[in-house]
Amino acid sequence: MNAVSSAVVRTRALRKAYGDLVAVAGLDLEIARGEVFGLLGPNGSGKTTTIRMLCGLVVPTSGTAEVAGLDVETNTEGVRRRIGYMSQRYGLYDELTVAENLRFYSSVYGLVGHDREQRLADHVESLGLGSRLQQRAGTLSGGWKQRLALACATAHHPDLVFLDEPTAGVDPAARRTFWETIYQLAREGTTILVTTHYMDEAERCQRLAFLSRGHLIGLGTPAEVVKQFNAETIEDVFVMLQQRDEADAAMAATGTKS
Repeated sequence: MNAVSSAVVRTRALRKAYGDLVAVAGLDLEIARGEVFGLLGPNGSGKTTTIRMLCGLVVPTSGTAEVAGLDVETNTEGVRRRIGYMSQRYGLYDELTVAENLRFYSSVYGLVGHDREQRLADHVESLGLGSRLQQRAGTLSGGWKQRLALACATAHHPDLVFLDEPTAGVDPAARRTFWETIYQLAREGTTILVTTHYMDEAERCQRLAFLSRGHLIGLGTPAEVVKQFNAETIEDVFVMLQQRDEADAAMAATGTKS
């Protein structure tokens, strides 16, 4: 996959600082169309800030970022029309049916009339929601709620979907089904950017980027990242970084130099 020629996400020296705190430090990153990409790191590593900049919610301190060829700072509204977002926090309307939630969210993303109905019909079929259309969202199981949330986030056929801890609290069988759906979307050309604390999910990503205290310190396939850190598993890498960040934070709090 040629990430350079078909990049949906491209950042150059992307930086965000809050006073003396540097949340993201000089991030260079490219993510290809149709790629399933994992953004990993301990709490405080810069993942959330990076995503918020790519969504146009936070203005970079310096550097540049493009999503689907659009500058996130100068064309924020254009970027927002080209992306979808699904968080770990359940955000659907419980009293509305599955069909009503889909119609509402697709309208929010600008789909109306025949185009909306045709898109939703295709989407419902591909995500297997046909038998649930008249069921109230609040009565769905956790796995079905996650599937509906994904359908709402992708109803407008975005170029890029952010999945922030998307399967937190969902049983293993539902997580497996959810990932099958993610890969189906990727095969159709949607780029997927995932954050997760489940390392078995991280290993399902085609490529990973590891952040630590705002810096990009590992990039590649899961096997390549493991090799970069001379570790045996992705979980070993994550634990190593978390322990290092906690030690650095403790030293900073006490004024000790590493």
